[in-house]
Amino acid sequence: MGQCVTKCKNPSSSLGSKSGDKESSSKKKSVGAGGGGHKEEPSAPCSKANSELSNGTKPSDVTVETPIISTVMKETNKDCPGGDGLSMLRIEELFCCYKDEQEDAILEEGMEKFCIDLCVDPAEFRVLVLAWKFQAATMCKFTRREFVEGCKAIQADSIEGICSRFPCMLLDAQGEENFKDLYRFTFQFGLDAEEGQRSLQREIAIALWRLVFTQDTPEILDRWLDFLAENPSGIRGISRDTWNMFLNFTQTIGPDLSNYSEDEAWPSLFDTFVEWELERRKKEGEQALIAKEDKGRCTESQCSPTTDRLETEGS
Repeated sequence: MGQCVTKCKNPSSSLGSKSGDKESSSKKKSVGAGGGGHKEEPSAPCSKANSELSNGTKPSDVTVETPIISTVMKETNKDCPGGDGLSMLRIEELFCCYKDEQEDAILEEGMEKFCIDLCVDPAEFRVLVLAWKFQAATMCKFTRREFVEGCKAIQADSIEGICSRFPCMLLDAQGEENFKDLYRFTFQFGLDAEEGQRSLQREIAIALWRLVFTQDTPEILDRWLDFLAENPSGIRGISRDTWNMFLNFTQTIGPDLSNYSEDEAWPSLFDTFVEWELERRKKEGEQALIAKEDKGRCTESQCSPTTDRLETEGS
């Protein structure tokens, strides 16, 4: 979803639109910007939920009872609104509000309108979580099946219903196994299926790493991304194995890197990163020591005239 970072030279653009110049002035937040450490605040139901959608249509009021299908969110949804009165007709009509005129799917333009009606920034973490719940195969696109099954999974058949589900979805994504699933989904989501990509472009991987760790940022993340940005290894892409192993790396290796061992089966890129980071810290320590010594010399030179004056007065 959002601006397709896999098809755009600017990987920091949003997840819901391929065209950077289509973003509104309010969508200044970038997937690849900022430290990734902010916590996503659950949003209140969208104020536009009961009003007209961005294309001027209104969902139907017809309600058809259907059984609860989702098992993924069953436990999380016990205290969440929705569930009763889920309408397949309303889901289909909601999909039609945004679907492309030529293709039976929601594409770039429809995705932008969808995000506007949800009152979300296409570049934010909630949009990624929604795509995960819908099991979207491609950025900037929801097929009819993905949209319908996704709405059934989160038990929502309206804009208001989807908005009200965001807090539950964010909570659901915090579970250890669920986050692991979301994390691995993000890699596949970032690939350009049409071009048959098997690895993420380096800039896109950096943007997606910042995004997926929005709710719980590892201490080492910024250093890792700085390393990739500086790119001393000259890498061009991030493989699935490297992507998956980085999550294990953040969970098992401490921020001081003291328990890292090259003898373990880590990707060679991690060996290079650890060497780079330890060398950086060594230089940083040396520079701090030099600065401290220089400060001490300055202090001594400032005090010496006073000392000389006192000695003169005493004699």
